[in-house]
Amino acid sequence: MSWNLPFLKPAPHIARLPEAQVKQLYPKMRWKIMESTFIGYAIFYLVRNNLPVVSKEMAQSLNYSKGQVGDLLAITAISYGVGKFIMGAWSDRSNPRYFMPLGLLLTALCNFAFASVHSYPMHLALWGLNGLVQSMGWAPCGRSLGHWYSIGERGTKFAFWNVAQNVGGGLTGLIVAYSTVMLGWRSAFYVPGILAIICAIYLLIRLRDTPQSVGLPPIEEYRNDYPSGDNTDSEKELDTRDLLVNYIFKNKYIWLFAFANFFVYIARYGMLDWGPTYLKEVKHASLGQGGVSTAALEFSAIFSTILMGWLSDKMKGRRGMIGMLCMIPVFLAYVGLLYSPDNMLWMDLVLFGVIGFFVYPTILLLVVSALDFTSKKAVGTAAGFIGLFGYLGRVVEGKGIGSLVDRYGWNAALYAIMVSCLLGIVLLSMTWKLSPRTAERIE
Repeated sequence: MSWNLPFLKPAPHIARLPEAQVKQLYPKMRWKIMESTFIGYAIFYLVRNNLPVVSKEMAQSLNYSKGQVGDLLAITAISYGVGKFIMGAWSDRSNPRYFMPLGLLLTALCNFAFASVHSYPMHLALWGLNGLVQSMGWAPCGRSLGHWYSIGERGTKFAFWNVAQNVGGGLTGLIVAYSTVMLGWRSAFYVPGILAIICAIYLLIRLRDTPQSVGLPPIEEYRNDYPSGDNTDSEKELDTRDLLVNYIFKNKYIWLFAFANFFVYIARYGMLDWGPTYLKEVKHASLGQGGVSTAALEFSAIFSTILMGWLSDKMKGRRGMIGMLCMIPVFLAYVGLLYSPDNMLWMDLVLFGVIGFFVYPTILLLVVSALDFTSKKAVGTAAGFIGLFGYLGRVVEGKGIGSLVDRYGWNAALYAIMVSCLLGIVLLSMTWKLSPRTAERIE
């Protein structure tokens, strides 16, 4: 793309290293890419999921209604969803080493500004802008992992990396809650912002672009793992039109995964965005206990995400089937929240853990499924398109839950989330037999 900033352009290929150096360097570089993208993406969550944890305290301080808080959540979901698609296409044509740290720096600045102003229109604009630059996080990670890990190991490796969002999200609940207790609600944005700047510097030091940019062969050659027996996987960067039209818009599988993601995201964010407030208002939880609920959602998914990703590889890429089975206990957990006694907070926290345990693997498997059915040169764009639909679902959730609670109470909101779970199950059932080894691939 001619409009790409020079320092963001993909790193050029260099002369290949001797075979002895390739064998020595490749494992080290693969670990370096996994570790740095893991840490970087976890930190992105600190400066994105901090608002829901302190939304009640902020609203009380500034006299904001639940509807206004819902608008803040909705505006960032809109901008993040749209940005994830746009930035995904941009990232596929960029160097992650610079693209990802730039996103962290910009989101830190948005957080600093958000904590410093008192105007609701300014808060709305800044949190919308924060959602846009937040979308610079997943795409460069997807590009990096797509180039350094092959299709035969993708479910397991992406699952391990995906735990970053649970680590980041869980730490957010704890760091933000206790920062607020000690320093006030504005520290919920200052502290994560400082951590984001430190991490941006770290990524500049650690990240690299493709294997060929450091003198190594393509991952398919190194792993001898070519999709559908094809050992001529193109390393040519795609132009924008080819990327969008042939690899995304004409890809029927991408559309199916995207629509399923819409409803799964409502199930994911229903309690992630509103869970702390729900527990405080309905179950009489404290601020600290509300933060623990976020940690329960996030940390419970660490083992399950890795397990389901590994299982999807063992099932020859039948990721949709596993995702559908995971959504059934998510639905049942929401039923449990609806009928759990008010004086048994521990039970609610367990149910939050059940939701996290099963909903996060589903989201991971939807994204990896999309990557299975497109080119590794379109990883960011495919994930961005899937994510766009997911965050459109979050828009509906963010605005819809707040409005439903204001008008009809929390039970109505839980019923709406349960319906979304069922629709997600129906759509995922259509992916039951899909596998990258048996279905038509888009090459």
